[in-house]
Amino acid sequence: MDILLNVLEDKRIHEKITISGSKSESNRLLILQKLFPEISIENLSDSDDSVHMQHALSTEKELVDIGHAGTAMRFLTSYFAVNKGRETVLTGSARMQNRPIEILVNALNDLGAEISYEEKIGYPPLRINGAKITKDKVQINGNVSSQYISSLLLIASKLENGLEIELLGAITSIPYIKMTLSLLRQLGIENKFEGNFIKVFPKKEIEKQIVVVESDWSSASYFYSIIASSEIGSEIQLSAYKKESLQGDSCLLEIYQHFGVQTIFGDNFITLKKEKESSKELLAIDLKNAPDIAQTIAVSCFAEGIACNLVGLHTLKIKETDRLVALHDELSKLGATISVTDKSLHLEKSSKINKNIAIKTYKDHRMAMAFAPLCLKVPIQILNAEVVTKSYQKFWDDMQQIGIKIKELKR
Repeated sequence: MDILLNVLEDKRIHEKITISGSKSESNRLLILQKLFPEISIENLSDSDDSVHMQHALSTEKELVDIGHAGTAMRFLTSYFAVNKGRETVLTGSARMQNRPIEILVNALNDLGAEISYEEKIGYPPLRINGAKITKDKVQINGNVSSQYISSLLLIASKLENGLEIELLGAITSIPYIKMTLSLLRQLGIENKFEGNFIKVFPKKEIEKQIVVVESDWSSASYFYSIIASSEIGSEIQLSAYKKESLQGDSCLLEIYQHFGVQTIFGDNFITLKKEKESSKELLAIDLKNAPDIAQTIAVSCFAEGIACNLVGLHTLKIKETDRLVALHDELSKLGATISVTDKSLHLEKSSKINKNIAIKTYKDHRMAMAFAPLCLKVPIQILNAEVVTKSYQKFWDDMQQIGIKIKELKR
């Protein structure tokens, strides 16, 4: 589905939007719920990724296909590795079969797992023979995707002797590691994170409990971007959010002060309010702890004529697409002067945005949603707009609720 977003003429926005639970929290809790059936989950994410995760955890078939769901691929690799007596072939889409997983597989095999590659070494599909793991120490690079580390942490308490992980070198995306550890503690699973060592202690069972998932902060980022380009006085209320969030992307509330957007916390909701014009000073941010909001911030800067230097983006090259190259190509079409390396992005100040440009989404949900707020400035086309369902089922419905007119284009 290709769509045209017409310019939002009335930029005085006053709306209330309900956003589904965090995909990151939901997928962690789904694994933990399978390991500890005492858990009940409320406000679960309705994203495609979480749907794939639930299906994979409920099927008894040998072949498990998780499509584009990268989080599911990583978390399920560890889960099936400790599912003693079960043989599983874990696969995904063509893109997924080109996303590396060797670092996680090596760590699990070092612990005593039995995982082999069906085709290309280092990449899915994986053949996993569930085994009993008794080793309790492993090393893994700290600057790789934090999902590898979280994958190990999620199964750690079910290992006979728990697990100690030594992180080698600099550590990336620490908030996501801390999110996993916080969820474990919330469930009563003891752990500690000191220096480059993480220890999770064994736990056979936990108390029966209900866990409420906080709404997704990365999904909130697109509304921050919309309010950034709206008229002063505009506001959008989003639920359900907590001031003390486990999600690294909650740093949005500080970053978007640069765009004149203030975040006001209410009882289980936030209000985003445009209080002043965007600052025109260079925005320089290290996003190593929140790389998923890089696309939104880059597009916001371009929309508002702000130069930016974004660093800490090395994990973007192994996402649904090479997001740095995709940002370079699509922003260039819009008239941006932009350069990227394998871990950074530099955008120069600009005063013009080309109209009616067709944005390729590269089967990447965040490309579609990050560019959508540009319709507050110019008409813009989004190709293959249905990709948003990977993380945000109701995205286009919520855009229409704000007043954005969407027209489906014929191919």
